[in-house]
Amino acid sequence: MSEHKTIRTGRNLPVAIAVGLGLGALVLITLLTVKATFLLVIGALVGTALWELRGALRTRNITVPVIPIAVGGIAMVALAYWEGAQPGLAALAVTFIAILAWRLPGGSDGYVADVTAGVLTLIYLPGMAVFVGLMLAESDGAHRALLFVILAVCSDTGGYFAGILAGRHYMAPSISPKKTWEGFAGSAAACLIAGWLGMTLLLPGSVWGGLALGAAAVVAATLGDLAESMIKRDLQTKDMSSLLPGHGGVLDRLDSLLIVAPVAWLLMTVFLSSGR
Repeated sequence: MSEHKTIRTGRNLPVAIAVGLGLGALVLITLLTVKATFLLVIGALVGTALWELRGALRTRNITVPVIPIAVGGIAMVALAYWEGAQPGLAALAVTFIAILAWRLPGGSDGYVADVTAGVLTLIYLPGMAVFVGLMLAESDGAHRALLFVILAVCSDTGGYFAGILAGRHYMAPSISPKKTWEGFAGSAAACLIAGWLGMTLLLPGSVWGGLALGAAAVVAATLGDLAESMIKRDLQTKDMSSLLPGHGGVLDRLDSLLIVAPVAWLLMTVFLSSGR
């Protein structure tokens, strides 16, 4: 009887790699053909993550107003891509108003908890995705978005392999018991190299700009991972779902990407001239 190989994380590594390669191929195909189609990928992933987070919060009797968040989120990202940051920000404000109104018929019991969770979900998911739209809208937006994805992936994979090979000193055992400082060092090395090469080969940036981008990305990705781990601990769940074999839920894969997005957009805006 054959036995699947697992490494200390308990994940099925071959299956996890296959799923990761499939997602990576989808990213490359969309970004390197018709870049606007990458927004469809982002929309599908964020929509699925919204469904996962809604289900997890319902275990604590917190109801997230999914319809206004989904509709408003689509408007936010689309407006950011086609019209710019200000219309996207206006859509965010209107969606917040819609959340307040949507919950009114449900009565006062739990109103603050539901609205607060709705606003957190709005900012955490489509709010962060807006910055992908802003990156993508630039004339070299496909390369900017690709570098952003590469940085988040390098943080995850660099930390994963460094952690399982050399991990000894735990970073935050009460939040994420498998995250180590050695893993963080692996993430940092991978992101610094990716930032350096990406900013000089994919984009007309400098080595120092690439190193700064890589350093900021690894901090943001680690924070994103720890924050999602804290959410799961509070909700007493291991994974947001089991949709992605070997990975868990979609939100479990997006946690780093979501927080890296605004950081990558900001630093690329600073280090690269706008070509919108």
